[in-house]
Amino acid sequence: MFKPFLSALVLPPLGPLLLALLGLFLAWRRRRGGLALTALALVMLWVFSSHGTAVWLSRTVLKQYAPLAVGQLKSEQVQAIVVLGGGVLPQAPEYGQAQLRAETAARLRYGLWLARQSGLPVAFSGGRGWAAHATQTEPEAEVAKRVARQDYGATLRWLESESRDTAENARLLAPLLQRNGVQRVALVTHASHMPRAEAAFTKAGLNVTAAPMGYVLPDHNALLEWLPSAEGMLACRQVVREWLGITVARLNLGA
Repeated sequence: MFKPFLSALVLPPLGPLLLALLGLFLAWRRRRGGLALTALALVMLWVFSSHGTAVWLSRTVLKQYAPLAVGQLKSEQVQAIVVLGGGVLPQAPEYGQAQLRAETAARLRYGLWLARQSGLPVAFSGGRGWAAHATQTEPEAEVAKRVARQDYGATLRWLESESRDTAENARLLAPLLQRNGVQRVALVTHASHMPRAEAAFTKAGLNVTAAPMGYVLPDHNALLEWLPSAEGMLACRQVVREWLGITVARLNLGA
């Protein structure tokens, strides 16, 4: 249950802000290094709030994936499409019921598009995350099932609704698919999340064909790409979070 809090302490904006506060405290105690530490923290906050940084980091520290060609689903003998959850809006007053977050809705849309192109069945994995709000009464998979039916007229063949993170997505969904004879899946998630997700599902015993979406790519002119923005901070936060997750997993395996 401490995972969301530990992540928040390290990732921007809180990580650099805490470092700046430490620098101010040291400066107040008349230590010259305090102001230098505060300046460093502010530079870090600028850098990790720039979309250009997110693009550079995603290309530098994360494994790169080419977009999936629909023909690969047949040539690689994919048996099912697996869509990973990315969070829900537990309260959506305009709808009167919970809805998928934009990231999850984009994953589901792409997974269902692949299903229409290929005729393959779709599985969805997502429960209540570690950071879920108390108002979330429905597991993510149930919300996805409803959205798929109402918005796309589609049926999700398999639902896994108990997982709290990527490792549990794989550990809990894999046996369900394997009992139904599914061994090769096309895995749908954001490109930045794919390295960690692919490793988890491979470890769970499935053969994975990556179906990444939501690439971190330049979307402004050169000047705006390097100016701080909320969008840039969110993108940097996601990339750094994935890199940290991969690093921690490697350290655990090496322990």
